[in-house]
Amino acid sequence: MSDNGTTNSAERHATSGTASRPAPATASGPPPGPAGISRRRLLGTAGAAGAAGLAVGAAGGVAGQRAGAPEALTAVGATAVAFHGRHQPGITTPMQARGHLAAFDLAPGSPAAARKAAAALLRRWSATARELMAGRPPADDTGVALDTGPSSLTVTFGFGRSLFDRTGLAKQRPVALDPLPDFSSDALDARRSEGDLWVQIGADDPLVAFHALRALQKAAGSAARVRWQMNGFNRAPGATARPMTARNLMGQVDGTNNPKPADQDFERRIFVPGGGEPEWMAHGSYAVVRRIRMLLDDWEKLPDREQERVIGRRKADGAPLSGGTETTEMDLEKTDASGALVIPATAHARISAPESNGGAAMLRRPFSYHDGFDRDGVPDAGLLFVCWQADPLTGFVPVQRKLDRGDALSRFIRHESSGLYAVPGGAAEGEYVGQRLLES
Repeated sequence: MSDNGTTNSAERHATSGTASRPAPATASGPPPGPAGISRRRLLGTAGAAGAAGLAVGAAGGVAGQRAGAPEALTAVGATAVAFHGRHQPGITTPMQARGHLAAFDLAPGSPAAARKAAAALLRRWSATARELMAGRPPADDTGVALDTGPSSLTVTFGFGRSLFDRTGLAKQRPVALDPLPDFSSDALDARRSEGDLWVQIGADDPLVAFHALRALQKAAGSAARVRWQMNGFNRAPGATARPMTARNLMGQVDGTNNPKPADQDFERRIFVPGGGEPEWMAHGSYAVVRRIRMLLDDWEKLPDREQERVIGRRKADGAPLSGGTETTEMDLEKTDASGALVIPATAHARISAPESNGGAAMLRRPFSYHDGFDRDGVPDAGLLFVCWQADPLTGFVPVQRKLDRGDALSRFIRHESSGLYAVPGGAAEGEYVGQRLLES
């Protein structure tokens, strides 16, 4: 983990982050209409309805509504994200409440056959994602999300290093996809790492998120099989009185210093420029994905004051130990009456700060996870860490190396899986994601 984390509340709607969206207002729905309205027509009422929700009576019925009548979607359900664009969705999109990460491996075959299969698969996946993100059911729909709107659904696709060998495109593989170095906190499970193709799904409704996962898995057919899949969550929209930076499962305000789209160097840090090498990665980004288990039993034995010294920030509000509010710049030189650093030399926030790493920064967009308890009651829980940068060799790697050498948080976490993926730029109208690579 790093302190290059989620945005502060003032910038919640300008960039990604884990702060909650404001709670939607509640009002009665629109006038009754014909029963049996389609999901497409239902979604068409959302724009006019705005944040209107449902007034539900004590018996669970909808006040003033005829059975089967169309109802306005709440603000959470009505929000849609565009599939087409300069960048893929799910990178700068505000963090959603539910997430799924998955990697797929192409079926065995010759490089030519694998390349053809990959192109056909990305064409199917792109078409499916476009429909789902617009709130429209794809072909052969399961009906799981039939009553919902798009709920801020995003689907993002990436390519692992192994894809290029399998498809005979090794000459097109970016140098930035070179394997990540080993780190001392790594305990990596190869079965839950890497993969030819990577998919990130996010939505503000769990059924919408699962629906997308199932639809993409079905669309893969015999062309690719699931290598690994992980489920995550964040604070739900409206769970707090005002938009706030979320907390992780250690109870800490997780991240405040994410790069922001308003920053002058945001595009340069996060996205590959046009005209660069390779050309097919123009306006894309690189995603580092790590499953980081938190050793919560050990962590929770520490008094709050000791936890704060490990992190370098106050637990109550995320403010640096040097003083101020959550967004106050850390004073890394401040000392106490005894001459000791107020923010300890080994504090996570100090070591991961851009000013401690030559300006290295990454856009973090994680999900928390909990996969149950073992027979001794030890939770299998932590962070599905996802970070974005124009080049992992100047983003993730230098920061993680620094953390590896002296981060006080290291003894409370364990990196259990890892992946690095090239995420091409967004698809234009009429294109599918990765077309410039697979048809080059």
